[in-house]
Amino acid sequence: MASALSYAASDGWLAFEAPAKINLYLGVYTEKDERGYHRVDSVMTAVDISDKVFVRPAKDLSVSCDPSAHVPQEKNTCWKAAQAFASMFSYDASVEIHIEKHIPSQAGLGGASADAAAVLCALCELSGIDTADVRVSEVARQVGADVPFFLSGKPCYFAGAGDVLAEEFAALDALPVALVRPPGHGVSTPAAYADFDRCPVEAGSLDEMLSALRAGDTDKMVCAVTNNLGPVACRLHEGCAQVLKWLSNQDHALVAQVSGSGSCVFALCDSSDNATRIAQAAQIHGWWSCATKVRDHGICRI
Repeated sequence: MASALSYAASDGWLAFEAPAKINLYLGVYTEKDERGYHRVDSVMTAVDISDKVFVRPAKDLSVSCDPSAHVPQEKNTCWKAAQAFASMFSYDASVEIHIEKHIPSQAGLGGASADAAAVLCALCELSGIDTADVRVSEVARQVGADVPFFLSGKPCYFAGAGDVLAEEFAALDALPVALVRPPGHGVSTPAAYADFDRCPVEAGSLDEMLSALRAGDTDKMVCAVTNNLGPVACRLHEGCAQVLKWLSNQDHALVAQVSGSGSCVFALCDSSDNATRIAQAAQIHGWWSCATKVRDHGICRI
């Protein structure tokens, strides 16, 4: 397998960094739209751990992944993004796509959605279409609810089914984050929503989160972090519950919460050194972990 450097430096590859996200707020409701999607309020921010996505023109559309995703390429979100882009813009999206994975899957960190957004950015560059074109956001929504977020990556509030941009906020000044994920299979999003429908959990206060972000008040934002899919993830994945309990009890973790539908849990920390310490301590338990920080942008060219 070629290195990321060789992909970026040779043979016409366009290279992009596709970051993970965490949900500072997630509120899911039982009501659904005409597509059958749950109403969702989501406040997300990007964090500084990223997949690398490489795209170049080719005779046919193809997708490869390292490590292998072990699924047909037609089921990959990057394939779906290319097909949806081609349909929207009547563009021949015959490209070769290679994804270098660093963001764990089934973790609630949005890795697959970020990869799809990177493909859209690449196709915009190849076709001369502005990523700010509203049709690009519409394509992103067709691919997945989180995909539009990664076109910006700044702290944002998304309404609708969690896919309609409602408000964008100032950056959170590289707030330190520790990410911890238990081993084994994660929590599938469909399974989480199905379990939520069987036993709904009331959403927390969205207004408190939005007010804190509008004011740039990090302390109040920390107090407003909530996710009503968190209890669902913990019901479905015992390891997720264990990680959340452990991380919540760590000194210098300001708040700990499940991201998305899990199974990764994040802690906002009071310093980068303490985020590193917490991540290192998590590895003793056999958990995947990463010390990182909030970033103020989504997909970027490398």
